[in-house]
Amino acid sequence: MVGVFSVISVLIIGVTLGALAGFFGGWVDTVIARLGDIFFALPIVLGALVLTQLPLLRENRGVGTVVLVLVVLGWPQMARITRGAVIEVRNADFVTAARSLGVSRVGSLVSHVLPNALAPIIVLATMELGVFIVAEATLSFLGIGMPGSVMSWGNDISAAQASIRTNPAVLLYPAAALSITVLSFIMLGDALRDALDPKSRQR
Repeated sequence: MVGVFSVISVLIIGVTLGALAGFFGGWVDTVIARLGDIFFALPIVLGALVLTQLPLLRENRGVGTVVLVLVVLGWPQMARITRGAVIEVRNADFVTAARSLGVSRVGSLVSHVLPNALAPIIVLATMELGVFIVAEATLSFLGIGMPGSVMSWGNDISAAQASIRTNPAVLLYPAAALSITVLSFIMLGDALRDALDPKSRQR
């Protein structure tokens, strides 16, 4: 749930801001880029440690809190990828043709630029799903993510430390499940990249 909701939220925020920055440029690009740099400079675990100590978040730990923290720290990467993809497409001939036929700038962005810039966005979203799953497990392991009453691989790994010598399987199962799940999403992202960008296979 944390991974899926975080990716959906990051897609909405990151794609919107990145598309605006890449398409309009100028001061819009500058403001969004500098804002993204501020959050991009924060390591996700360190930033989460700070954010989760805010009174409102500390008193309401749960799925929504972890998603909010991951989205605040995770949208700049999506915005950067979207910005680059939009810049690459915005001056294409079909976009110029649409503008000459009377399509508005916003209309050409939504109808022509974004659909042709989706390949790297889809690939990154798939990989980010694995990243957010690991981040949630890490925060829960450190005791600042999910409450102990909520099922989480991070909580399971943390609880298994007490019996690692007597019953190591209790630690092995959640750790293996976490590793296999994240590896699967990374491999899926690589496969999507090859499928959506045939040129990458030749590199």
